[in-house]
Amino acid sequence: MIGFEETEVTPDLRAWMQEYRPGGVILFSRNLINAEQIAKLTNDLQTLAGDVPLLIAIDQEGGRVSRLPSDFTIFPPAATVALAGSIDLAYQAAAVTAQELRSVGINMNMAPVLDIHTNPANPIIGNRAFGTEPEQVCKMGAATIAGLQDHHVLACGKHFPGHGDTNTDSHLELPTVHVSRTRLEEIELQPFRHAIHHGLQAMMTAHVHYPALDPTCPATLSPRILSGLLRQELGFSGVILSDDLEMRAILDHANVGDAAIRSLQAGADMLLICKSRVLATDTFHTIRHGLTTQQLDDNQVEASLARIHAVKQQFVYPYHPIDPSTLSHIIGNPSHRGVLASIMNQADMGA
Repeated sequence: MIGFEETEVTPDLRAWMQEYRPGGVILFSRNLINAEQIAKLTNDLQTLAGDVPLLIAIDQEGGRVSRLPSDFTIFPPAATVALAGSIDLAYQAAAVTAQELRSVGINMNMAPVLDIHTNPANPIIGNRAFGTEPEQVCKMGAATIAGLQDHHVLACGKHFPGHGDTNTDSHLELPTVHVSRTRLEEIELQPFRHAIHHGLQAMMTAHVHYPALDPTCPATLSPRILSGLLRQELGFSGVILSDDLEMRAILDHANVGDAAIRSLQAGADMLLICKSRVLATDTFHTIRHGLTTQQLDDNQVEASLARIHAVKQQFVYPYHPIDPSTLSHIIGNPSHRGVLASIMNQADMGA
C-alpha cells in the first residue's frame, strides 16, 4: 500500500502503478481538494488497477488526524466522542464517516485507535484514544468498527499491541515500553482482543518495542508479536498491515527494504510506504528478490494474498465507479451534521 504526492493520476504515477501494481493506496490531505476531485482520483486509480481493484485507504480518525476537506462531516477526536457517553453516537459517527468515504470511492479507514491513553506524557496518542481505561476503549472501538464495516468501509484497528504508554513519537524515534506481560494482558491487549471478537478484519502494527513480548524487535518486525501473539494467541485471521515503514522508528534501525522483508517474515500481510516512490520502488525489488532467493516463504506470501483478497471481496468487489452527481446529497448533509451536533452537545454536558 503506497502513498503519493499528486492530486490526480499523472503520467508518472500511471506508469509506476502499471509497472508495480500495488494492492492499495493511502490518501492524505496533500492528495485531496474537494469531493468531486477525490471521486475523480479514486475512479481513475481503480480504472488503472483493472481487474483487481485497490484498497483505497485514509486516516480519518477525527480531530487532529483528519485528512478530508472541510466540505465533509469532520468529527471530533475519539476522546470527545467517548465523552458524549453514547455507544450509539459512536456508531453513528463511524457510519456517517463511512458513508461519506464510500461516496468518493474510499473503502478503508485506518481507524479506530485501540490504544489506551495510559501515559499523560504520550506525545502522539492523547485524545486520539477513546479513554484511559480498557472497558471504555473496548466499547467505543467495537461501535466504531461496526459503524464503518456495516457501511462497507474496512476498519483497521491500531496500533497493535498498543502505543498508549509511550513517551516518544514513533514518527521520530523508536519508543520502548517497559511493562510486564501481565500488565499488557490486563490493559493494552484488551481492546485488540475485544475488537477481534467483534469482527475487526484489519490491524495495523505499532513501531514500538515491548521487551516483555520480544527482547529485540519492535512489533512491526517481531514474529513473536505478529505471528505468535496476534495470530496464534489472539486468533486474528484478518489482514495485518505495517505502520508506515518510512517512520524514523524503523529507518533509524534498518533500510526500508530490509524492514519490509523482516515485517513480512514476522507475519505482516501488507506494507505501508506512505510517501516516497523511490523507497516504494526499492521495496518492490527487494521483495521480488526475497521471493526468488527464498528469504520469503511462498506459502506465507500466498496466505497473505488470500487474506487481502478476502477483505477485498467483502469491501471492494464488485467495484462500481463513483457517480459525482450523488455527492452533494451525501457529503456534509443535514442528517450527518446533526450527528456531529449531537456528539458535541452531549460531550459538552459530559465534560
